[in-house]
Formats: sequence, C-alpha cells, structure tokens
Amino acid sequence: MLTFLRTQNFTMRCGVVVAVVILFFNAFLVSRVSGIGVNWGTQCTHLLSPTTVVRMLKDNGIQKVKLFDADPNILDALKKSGIQVMVGIPNDMLYTLANSLQAAERWVSKNVSAHVSSGGVDIRYVAVGNEPFLSTYNGTFEATTLPALQNIQAALTKAGLSTRVKVTVPLNADVYISETSNPSDGDFRPNINNVMLQIVKFLSDNGSPFTVNIYPFISLYLDPSFPVDYAFFNGFQAAINDNGKIYDNVFDANHDTLVWALQKHGFGNLPIIVGEIGWPTDGDRNANLQSAQRFNQGFMSRYVSGKGTPMRPNPIDAYLFSFIDEDNKSIQPGNFERHWGLFYLDGQPKYQLNLGTGRATGLVGASGVQHLEKKWCVLKPSANLNSDQLAPSVSYACQNADCTSLGYGTSCGNLDVKGNISYAFNSYYQVNDQMDSACKFPGLSMITDKDPSFGTCKFRIMIETDSAELNGMVGSTTTVLLALVVLLLCNVSF
Repeated sequence: MLTFLRTQNFTMRCGVVVAVVILFFNAFLVSRVSGIGVNWGTQCTHLLSPTTVVRMLKDNGIQKVKLFDADPNILDALKKSGIQVMVGIPNDMLYTLANSLQAAERWVSKNVSAHVSSGGVDIRYVAVGNEPFLSTYNGTFEATTLPALQNIQAALTKAGLSTRVKVTVPLNADVYISETSNPSDGDFRPNINNVMLQIVKFLSDNGSPFTVNIYPFISLYLDPSFPVDYAFFNGFQAAINDNGKIYDNVFDANHDTLVWALQKHGFGNLPIIVGEIGWPTDGDRNANLQSAQRFNQGFMSRYVSGKGTPMRPNPIDAYLFSFIDEDNKSIQPGNFERHWGLFYLDGQPKYQLNLGTGRATGLVGASGVQHLEKKWCVLKPSANLNSDQLAPSVSYACQNADCTSLGYGTSCGNLDVKGNISYAFNSYYQVNDQMDSACKFPGLSMITDKDPSFGTCKFRIMIETDSAELNGMVGSTTTVLLALVVLLLCNVSF
C-alpha cells in the first residue's frame, strides 16, 4: 500500500511537472506568434530615422518586425524594444553564403550574435533570401538558396543560437500551384519540386517555419476577369466547395493550396508564417485607399479573432506589408510597388486601421518629423507645350523621382496635361531637397508657394532627414516609358 501511495504521489508530482512544462511550452509558442507583425523596408530616397520608426512600431502596438537586411542602425534602435525581429539576407548574398561556411559564420557573428548578446535585440528568425524562386528570376538562385540556408543554420548552431533563432526562406506563392480551383489539388511547381522538397525537409528537421508571401491584390492585377470580391474578406457568393471545405476568399484558397502541397509530401504539420500580406494604395486602378482599408481591416479583423483557414483553423502568424511607403523600389512588377505602406513616407497614416492592439483611435503617426518648406516646382504658365525640351525633361524627372501616382485610375489620374507635367517636375524637385537647380527645366519650370494639389492628387513636400543624404532613385526603362505614356495620353505633341 505504501509503495502504491509513493508511486501515486510521484505520478501526481510528475504530472504536475509535465503540465507546467506543457503550459510553459505553449506560452513560448504563443509568444512567438502573438500580435501582428509588419515589414520594414528601407528602399526610400528619404528615410525616417530608425528611432522614429521604432517609436511608431511601439505606439501602434506592433510586436514583430520583418527586415530585408540586417542594418546595424535599425538593429541598434530595436534594442530592448520588446519587438521580435526577423533579419534578412538579400538574394545577392546567397552565392557567397552558399559557397563558404566561414562567410556564413562571419555573417551570423556580425548580424545576429553581436546584437543578441550585446544589447538585447530579440532576433527570432533569419530570412535567407527573399522570394528567390520567383519565376521571373529564371532559376538564378535555385542552386544557392538551400546551401546558403544550410550554412546559416550551421553557423547559428556553432554560435549556440539554433534553439533561439530559426532559419526560414520567404517564398512567393508562385512556388506552388493548383491545376484546378481547388486547394486540394495543390503541389509545388514542377520545375522546382525537387529543391522545394529538400528545403521543406530541412526546415522540418530544424524546427523552422515555411514562410510564404500571399498577395490577393496581385491575383486581381494580373487577371482582369478575376472576381473582385473574391480578393477581399466580405464573403464571395460563388464560394469554392473543396470536398466540404468552403473558400469564399482567395487568401484562404491560396494558403491552403500550400497546406495541401506540404501534406502530400508528409509535412502537413510544418508551421507556416505569412511573411507578407497587404494592399497598395496607388499606382493602379485597383490600388487605392478604400480598397487597401477594406482588405487590411478585413484581414486584421479575422486575425484578431484568431480565425485561421479551413485547413489550418488555428491563429495565423503574419506580417503586414508594409509599414511605410518606399519611393525607391523597383517598379518592374508594377507602379503600385511604391505604395504598399500603412503610412506615407513622412510617417503619417493613410487611413484608419484597427490592429487589435487596444488603440481605438486607429494608427498612430510619427511625431517630430520635419518637412521642407511649403514650396513646389511646377510648369510655367507661359511654357510652350510643343517645346522639344518637354519630353526629355519629363522623362528625366520621372526617371530620377517618382511618377507612379500618374496614370489611369491612380490618385492623380484626374490631372490634365499641365498637371501631369507639374507633378513630374515637383517630384524631382522634392526628391532633391528643393534645391534651386532641381527646378531648372529649360524654359518650362518655376517655383511656387501655392499648393498645386488637386482633388485626390497630392503634391507632397519631402521630409527633412538627419543625414540629408539621398539614396538614389532607381531609374529604369519602365519609368521612362511611364513618363512618355503620361504625356501621350494627355495628347501632347512633340
């Protein structure tokens, strides 16, 4: 009897210990996914200071941030902030890291270990590459992504960080497909199936998540016949019934196509992070403030409620894309690329959004941001629209600034020809910190203190930056063509 009581007592104590361990482990897991995250991109001509952005993150209750590199100034600003961090490795570093374990060890030492140990930056993930298998890359990174992932993992293990910091690869949703509209027919793209299975197995073996970027906006952008309501979360009447699983929005269908692809190959329980999700506010007829607010609030409402997808009903781990606009991003995918932010370049909110963080007033903008003087560069009233200097002047301005708010269906689509030209000139003038020499288009331009904004089209004034350093605009053939198309649409003859 005594032996039985001792055994029962031990069993009870053991059970309590196990229960406590389970509760602790569950709390640990929840701490890794609770609260919405955001992407913090830095492809801007004028950057808000890292301390300003971190203050914005905290003011808005953001608990997680995903970076695209490991900028030391940003990481320093995140010290002791309580914000969980995913640092990034750009695609152009994959070759070096894939071919040198020593390079991977140096990268981890400099960009992870130093910040974790010296000042309490809460780094949770290293994102190896960024959408490296995009079909538009034509296989450029297919041979280097997995070896780079393996070397970074080995470096984290050597540094004693592998249980605290996990590796992942943010992948575009084009790495998997369904030959039908049913998610259950999902599988990985045939041309990358082998490498995808190797990566998935590696992630699974190391307790790492699968990170995927899902953009319902892109579905609408690429397919004019795509049903608009299916891109949002208000319920689509012609819902898809996939063997009893009901899909009334494309996010759920896209996400669960991945779940099925994983499940078919024996990885049905692999954790999934939605690395990027959002809606742009300009640069396309479907990119506007109303649609962005509708989509992001729809997503956040279900996120806060803990609703998952039909195949993964538990809460989603996600990062909104993006926190702040980036006016220096490549527009090769589309003019909307520079307008994904919840906030404008100056840190002011674009629309009201409830992130479920207890801030009933909506988004909290940046404080203490200084703008340049209230002056603009515009087309002279006396300018000759038939001048042979006009076309090259507008092309030059757009190539070296940002004209993506011009065009059909955009915020400045209501401008006449003179307004389009003035917008281009002013964009260049502001990007160049209102230097007098930036408003010297021959016989065409002048500086004014009268705001030329019209309707939804805002002629914005640039912010002052601490360094007053320009990062350089991304010039491209696309930008030049945009400028010429704008002029041609306005019936300007040359």
